[in-house]
Amino acid sequence: MRRIILGCVILVSMTWAKSVPVANDALYQKECASCHFGYQPALLNASGWQKVMGNLQDHFGTDASLSQKEHDAILTYVTQNAGNSKLTQGNTTMRISQSPYFIKEHRRIPERLIDQPEVKSLSQCAACHTKAEQGDYSERNIVIPNYGRWE
Repeated sequence: MRRIILGCVILVSMTWAKSVPVANDALYQKECASCHFGYQPALLNASGWQKVMGNLQDHFGTDASLSQKEHDAILTYVTQNAGNSKLTQGNTTMRISQSPYFIKEHRRIPERLIDQPEVKSLSQCAACHTKAEQGDYSERNIVIPNYGRWE
């Protein structure tokens, strides 16, 4: 009996490690996810989200300014749902792709698979993670364009 329970705990924790809660806030979806992939708040820590929201006039080269009311509502949503796990540990930037965990998980992917037009960069999660919008980043759902399943 202990072996079965332990196996279930390991399976649950392995599954959770590759999934995050869905970004389901309507204002966030309207203002952020309409221009780019709607990154789940748990993929970045609260400090990172504060940095992202701190300069929307120059949001990665684009003016993404919001009204103060919209800004405050989205900032509250993303910081209250921010990550505090191995996904976000050690990341002092406002880039999800700069966390040590993210770098470790993507280190073996050849540049030619990233630089291709169908992917463009590692910030394009949904290009390879077929269930990214549902918060599922498990390896079984990775299909790299012009390559196939990632095993």
